[in-house]
Amino acid sequence: MERTSTAFAERIAEQRRGVGDPRALVGEMRRSVLLVPVADGGLWSAWSGGVRWICGFTDEAALARFALLHGSGDQPMGYAALLGARIVDEVVPSLDEPAGLAVDIATEDGSMFFPPVVGIVANDVAVDSGEAKEGRGHGR
Repeated sequence: MERTSTAFAERIAEQRRGVGDPRALVGEMRRSVLLVPVADGGLWSAWSGGVRWICGFTDEAALARFALLHGSGDQPMGYAALLGARIVDEVVPSLDEPAGLAVDIATEDGSMFFPPVVGIVANDVAVDSGEAKEGRGHGR
């Protein structure tokens, strides 16, 4: 079932206030459609803390804030609309490095990170599972 990203943004706000349920937040992320910028034929990502972060946005306003900082200025930023579940279940495992999902990173007090750990990504790519494939995870 596909959910509006408004509900997801509300769950993020709850969690940031310290009153949300982390499991409900992950569930909402999985059901939500996120807007993921496209660059050079692939999804836009950033590298930080030994993790490749796929950047997704809950709505066009959040994406526009990001585009002001990282876009080419005079060109609209292309994006793909993907379910959060597709990002963490298909995109993240396809990368040859630890990867997670960063949501609304240009929204002050509204961002949330979903790291490559058990319960968010598949066990075989989670850095804390003991099952991470060679070259992914432990010691990186």
